[in-house]
Amino acid sequence: MTAPTPATGLQGAKRRVLFVSLYELIAIIVSSLLFMAVGQGAGASGAMAVVASAIAIVWNVTFNHLFEQWEARQSVKGRSMLRRLAHAVGFEAGIALTLIPLMAWWFGVSLWQATVMEAGLMVFFFFYTYLFNWGFDRVFGLPASAQPA
Repeated sequence: MTAPTPATGLQGAKRRVLFVSLYELIAIIVSSLLFMAVGQGAGASGAMAVVASAIAIVWNVTFNHLFEQWEARQSVKGRSMLRRLAHAVGFEAGIALTLIPLMAWWFGVSLWQATVMEAGLMVFFFFYTYLFNWGFDRVFGLPASAQPA
């Protein structure tokens, strides 16, 4: 089996499933470690990371579908740095709106403390999302929505 070329790339549902699976596996590991680094127990950290990942999977599929629909309507094709930044910011803002109150409840901390924890995660995930998307596109090619006509 040969790797897809950037001209064809991995497309459709297979692309989305692989993308989300790889992204979230790495995210669970890193999130668990970050929660433990700020003083949360290993069990609570791991469980929160898995729950957050499940929420993120639903958001990821939804957000990427909507983003690619918007992207397909753009006259300029490809994924510029600005478009990648817009993607990362949109994804992270949406997930933060859900995770801040959940983390406050889960860890028994104030909304402010949960916001600070989420801010730390957002800094990491902002760069991670950008770099993961770039790397994924380099390995598997651009999605059809971003390919030149």
